[in-house]
Amino acid sequence: MNVHNPPSPSDIKPDRAPPAKEIDVASLIGAAREVVLLHRGERYRLRVTASGKLILTK
Repeated sequence: MNVHNPPSPSDIKPDRAPPAKEIDVASLIGAAREVVLLHRGERYRLRVTASGKLILTK
């Protein structure tokens, strides 16, 4: 690091990204089997299958 030109805050990289936010699927879906998620104006369906797995479709 150059003493005369210290790095700007935007040049400093964190050691690692913050942990991802965790959301329990049951809190999104509730008693239903699916929920519609909106992302950038697009609709996606997150559905719980009969075997308890998740499927995300556009």
